[in-house]
Amino acid sequence: MKRRGIVNNSIAAILCAVIFGCAGLKEQKQESQVLTLKDAYKDKFYIGTALNTQQITGEDAAAVKVVKEHFNAIVAENIMKSGLVQPREGQFYFDQADKFVAFGEQNGMYVNGHTLIWHSQAPRWFFRDSEGKDVSREVLIERMRNHIHTVVGRYKGRIHTWDVVNEAIMDDGSWRKSKFYEIIGEDFVKLAFQFAHEADPNAKLMYNDYSMALPGRRNGVVAMVKNLQQQGVPIHGIGMQGHLGLDHPSIEEFEKSLLAFAELGVKISVTEMDISALPSPRRNVGADVATNFEYQQRFNPYTNGLPDSVTVAFNDRYVSFFKLFLKHQDKMERVTVWGVNDAQSWKNDFPVRGRTDYPLLFDRNNQPKSVVRALIEAAQQQPAHDEKKKRKQSI
Repeated sequence: MKRRGIVNNSIAAILCAVIFGCAGLKEQKQESQVLTLKDAYKDKFYIGTALNTQQITGEDAAAVKVVKEHFNAIVAENIMKSGLVQPREGQFYFDQADKFVAFGEQNGMYVNGHTLIWHSQAPRWFFRDSEGKDVSREVLIERMRNHIHTVVGRYKGRIHTWDVVNEAIMDDGSWRKSKFYEIIGEDFVKLAFQFAHEADPNAKLMYNDYSMALPGRRNGVVAMVKNLQQQGVPIHGIGMQGHLGLDHPSIEEFEKSLLAFAELGVKISVTEMDISALPSPRRNVGADVATNFEYQQRFNPYTNGLPDSVTVAFNDRYVSFFKLFLKHQDKMERVTVWGVNDAQSWKNDFPVRGRTDYPLLFDRNNQPKSVVRALIEAAQQQPAHDEKKKRKQSI
């Protein structure tokens, strides 16, 4: 009897080892299945990134591997802006844009078109006649119509969302005095959305802007969108660019804007997120690409990498904002970081040229920073809202 008890105990010990071993393997398997950002956030919102030309063409194979593993939404960093698509009137160049859209389709990604109407990278001919004078209101409207119909029409049913108008409102809530505004007036925004809707009635149409946590810009955008809605203009989303610093803007003000925009009945996307780890020459510099400050060493202190203390602050900042997005996931469509790795980020040269910045989730060797694991853990700790669980991530 004693021997049988020993045998039974041994069998029991083996069974326990097998059971707990299997449980451990199952736990490890589950953890290994959620090692990517897109997997962790699949029931919350899309996780996107901006692609440059080398990534769109496949030349930057290491970055492409990161994109396929971690992201399920893409936007073109530059090649779909009007100055590159139509540098001369009637001459459209779609080679790179075609490759970008095809990449998204081949990898089952949510594709965002950026951007149709933007003052900063519009070709000069858009606003001038043969004598170099400003064109009439009617001519500029027709040029807008032709550009939007041609570009959006080419990708009808293939591009899911469009940034129709980019950066039309100033920090204080007033209208930016761009050529579109000076020649056409406020109606240029309404017309742009109408033309885009005509070209693809099923595409989601968005307004996109930076420094959206500022009360002035918040109020200006809300007033503009309300006016569009009252006129029956199709606008489906607002893009908050999300170019952030370590200490500005405050999360509280960002949340106020997110909620104010969501109350308009549109979906919110964070469209161009990056967090600069460097000191800013001025608080709330914004993201106007025309801004430029003289190089000074004090604005470029981390040429050989970030100190541990700054890395901790950087990670905490990213996690805090993603926790905000998770909190309001029912209002969120997408969070897109503006670039794959630190080496390609525009923040290395903005607003001070020649700096070394570290604003993205992957380092210059395309390796995930410690913040990636922290963001995955944040998603795992936050359950998906019921309506999000029902949403399919397949495109």
